[in-house]
Amino acid sequence: MDSLIKQFKAEIFKPFQNELSDLARQCDRKLSEASGKAVAYRQLLMNLPATRPIDLDLAADQVRIGSRADLDSAERDDLATILKGLHPWRKGPFDIFGTSIDCEWCSNLKWDRVKDRIIPLEDRKILDIGSSSGYYLFRMAAENPKLAIGLEPYLTFYFQFQMLQHFIHAPQIFSLPLRFDDFPVLGGFFDTIFCMGILYHSRSPLDMLVRIRQQLSETGELVLETLIITGEEDTVLCPYPRYAKMNNAYFLPTVPCLEGWLQRAGFTDIHCVDVTPTTPEEQCKTEWMTFESLPDYLDPDDPTRTIEGYPAPVRAILLAKPK
Repeated sequence: MDSLIKQFKAEIFKPFQNELSDLARQCDRKLSEASGKAVAYRQLLMNLPATRPIDLDLAADQVRIGSRADLDSAERDDLATILKGLHPWRKGPFDIFGTSIDCEWCSNLKWDRVKDRIIPLEDRKILDIGSSSGYYLFRMAAENPKLAIGLEPYLTFYFQFQMLQHFIHAPQIFSLPLRFDDFPVLGGFFDTIFCMGILYHSRSPLDMLVRIRQQLSETGELVLETLIITGEEDTVLCPYPRYAKMNNAYFLPTVPCLEGWLQRAGFTDIHCVDVTPTTPEEQCKTEWMTFESLPDYLDPDDPTRTIEGYPAPVRAILLAKPK
């Protein structure tokens, strides 16, 4: 966190010194008051090898950190213990000194859907809402942004990022253990905001979209990916009590409905660039994520429906700019 505090004192943040000083204290307080799990994660990370990888590939589908030859046998054993202690690995994949981390999500597939559609990320200030292990942040780092900040309130995933960053040392790339609602509005500061797999968890999606728009610069871009239902009607599914076993999936709109939400929230130049059903090839349990996953959420007799009888997961990606 010290490096982040130093970054917050940089000239780029000068108009927001008060807000960011409070934010740094909030992050420190959350980590110091965190559960025993966070203490265990800190202890794990204290045992990380000090080895710097000979090479990195942040642009690869499987983000690669070094090779097996970079570590001796004792270091490899220590690293294996740490990697297993950070289970579950949901967003990836990664290759960490020769250990292949086959995560629940093949996140490279989603990245492939957006990377050539968005405004190039070089020299842009980026916010990634719900950044998980930082897979997308590290893919962004390969594009040389001016700054990329991820927000990840779940401590397992936050510490996964810290472990990866220990080896990668990506400049200007940070993760904060915060929800988007806890992040101050830095009016017009960010050039690109990614909100992928998050909106359907919001109890108030319109308010969230307004808050995102307030963070964007005049030439900014929102990259929005969320669960939808198919159809041309302007309507929304409000599943109850669960959707695909999730008790926090509140609103699944059609694309026309989602476009209307974006317009109401103050966005323009709205384009739907992808609609893709989620399949087990993209999301499934692995040895690195051994809990239930997509196949367990679907009706075993009809995979076009969830276990509750709703339409199976379909995700859309929309791009939009602030008015």
